[in-house]
Amino acid sequence: MVRARTVVALAALVLVLLSATSAGNGAGAQEKQERPDPPKINAGAWALEDTETGLYLAGEDPDKRMPIASTTKIIVALIALERGVDLDEEVTISDQAERFVGSVYSNVGLISGERLSVRELLVASLVPSGTDADYALAEHLGGGGGKAGVENFVEEMNRKADSMGLKNTHFENPAGLDSPEHYSSARDMAEIARAALEYPEFRDIVDTEQATISTQSREIEVFNTNDLLYTYGPAIGVKTGTSPEAGPSLVAAAKEGDESYVAVVLDANGDQYRFTAAQKALDFAFADYEREALVREGQVYEKVGLPFRREESVGLAAAEDVPALAGPGLEVERRTTTDEPPPEARSGEDLGTVEVLVDGKSVGSAPLVTEQGYEEASLWQKIQYWTSGAARSVSGWVSGLFS
Repeated sequence: MVRARTVVALAALVLVLLSATSAGNGAGAQEKQERPDPPKINAGAWALEDTETGLYLAGEDPDKRMPIASTTKIIVALIALERGVDLDEEVTISDQAERFVGSVYSNVGLISGERLSVRELLVASLVPSGTDADYALAEHLGGGGGKAGVENFVEEMNRKADSMGLKNTHFENPAGLDSPEHYSSARDMAEIARAALEYPEFRDIVDTEQATISTQSREIEVFNTNDLLYTYGPAIGVKTGTSPEAGPSLVAAAKEGDESYVAVVLDANGDQYRFTAAQKALDFAFADYEREALVREGQVYEKVGLPFRREESVGLAAAEDVPALAGPGLEVERRTTTDEPPPEARSGEDLGTVEVLVDGKSVGSAPLVTEQGYEEASLWQKIQYWTSGAARSVSGWVSGLFS
């Protein structure tokens, strides 16, 4: 009985030591703290994500399908920039685009026959939320004037959503006009905004408080409808949206130091409240999360045995840092993969990879390199390796024979 207890105690000790070793070298280690309570936001749905990695941090009903009003215009800009359209190319305003002047709240008063560059149409669409400019842009990108061009472009919008894996998004028009089959979700809109923010031209436009656009005969001054740009220091965009069905909505982005987040608030409880709500979400992210090196350069994350030497190994260290978001509630995991070690290697030779996952999402990786070099095994070491292996095989065979 005493012997059995001793064996159990020793086994427990071994498990503790192995756990400590694993935590020390980082291979396969997992770290997680309790997730903090998110802010209380009065809206139909909302979501908060890390801009760089797309990690979902907080929200309520983030996948609920909802009307999204003019936040739709973000994907129009994304497609234009992704295509590499010449931003200086001129576009002529059509009768169809002009008909939105006076018929919807958001327009910049463009007149049929006026000519503006693609860049100015993007400014007019994203800064004051000009639906007339948005339709002119959709016609141009759709390959033809009038209704056919818009329909072609809307099909492309839906193809883009599908290619991004957005399961709760479908478009019926390029501007977010209310329609039963025009919807998205807070999480999907965060993904669209993240993709658009990769383009410097988009970042510059949505971070613009005031601009002047020009036709061949006049200048039009426009102002950004996103109040956060005027009241919240870290704000860098992105887009407002309001309609009878969607209510007041906002896709907001903010950056402070090396941290950047996107907050989406759909159907907020009040026109001004959407800005308050988005700021609460963004402040929550800045307060509770931070970017740090989840893999550190020079730290050993794995070991591999040396060829023909049973008791010898070499440490594999990360060749560079892997910075990513960390904080309470985020589970950090490190996965290592190693190559077959060559007969000999120099210090710093690439023999594997360490990948970092946060909440199961890959956020980066670094090469694993030899901590120090080693020489090829000598003939005597190879003989010892094979003879010891043969002896073990014979011992195992004999043990099995008499067991």
